[in-house]
Amino acid sequence: MQLSLRNIGVLTAGGDSPGLNVAIRGVGKTAIQQFGMRVVGFRDGFRGLMENRFIELNNDNLSGILTLGGTMLGASRDKPHRMPVAGRKADMTDIMAENFEKHRLDALVCLGGGGTQASAYRLLRKGLRIVTLPKTIDNDVAGTDVSIGFNTALTIATEAIDRLHSTAHSHHRIIVVETMGHNTGWLALGAGLAAGADVVLIPEIPYDIETVAEAIRRRSMGGRGFSIVAISEGARPVEGASGNERGNAKAAGGRRNGHGDSLGAQSQQVARQLEELTGLESRLTILGHVQRGGTPSPFDRVLATHLGTACARYVADGVTGSMIGVLGGKVGPVDLGDVAGERKTVPLDHHWIAAARDTGVELGD
Repeated sequence: MQLSLRNIGVLTAGGDSPGLNVAIRGVGKTAIQQFGMRVVGFRDGFRGLMENRFIELNNDNLSGILTLGGTMLGASRDKPHRMPVAGRKADMTDIMAENFEKHRLDALVCLGGGGTQASAYRLLRKGLRIVTLPKTIDNDVAGTDVSIGFNTALTIATEAIDRLHSTAHSHHRIIVVETMGHNTGWLALGAGLAAGADVVLIPEIPYDIETVAEAIRRRSMGGRGFSIVAISEGARPVEGASGNERGNAKAAGGRRNGHGDSLGAQSQQVARQLEELTGLESRLTILGHVQRGGTPSPFDRVLATHLGTACARYVADGVTGSMIGVLGGKVGPVDLGDVAGERKTVPLDHHWIAAARDTGVELGD
């Protein structure tokens, strides 16, 4: 039985990502113009839903945001069941459910990455009608081939590595470039392939620093006195590495202060070790939050518009309890229970890895 849907809420949670405003626009304009819905935007993610801080979305405030980075609604990393309140973390899902009912919402659309999908699933199990959209530069949300924001971040990282080639070549250096990606290697692998990195280190393939150093030494002996190393922030050495390397890996093992706030300890270790093992001067560049900022790429604008408009149409048809993703080039709903708590890593037989090996990229194994 289909619901008669007339009121929907929208929120953006987790880290910001290029394309969020485009998705909000796609959901809001389609809901308003095609189905006559009332659309409420909650500020700062799940915290705004808990505190009932909202704005009415309309054609006026949805205009002019297509090219803007970030999110007009604001975002936070606060989770419904562990919401910081009065110096402690409390389960605020009941209050969120009350606010859901106050607005007589027929559905709540949550835009975010893996953490947001899991939080949205908690609200779904609480009885709220939930639909989600996948957003993350990491590209690690399960149930979709690609997530909003990944293409823009990939483009930024590729352009950065392109620019570092000239410095590496001019000064006969090793340039180690750290990308984001959390515990998956999509961003480092894609940027490394696109920019012609000589070494790519990703979490899915633990690296042996001696293997990496030997590959760089071979390049140097062959007359190529510089190397570009693209490393994901989640990359780790193989088990059985030297005690010092294991200690540094452990120190760098978790994020501090949320997604992307890595201090680059592991990448610093790689740069230092490669300098010692090869005799070549080494420099580290951490791309950091620049990968998440600015105008979304044309691909992400099209993707976010497609997903946003499709989301509004599925909501109008009474579809809830799902993430609207892209599988095999087709946009459609995926059961949220199959997405929450899952992470899409780079398969070891993925064609990107095969392409890297075929073109002589060293993967550290």
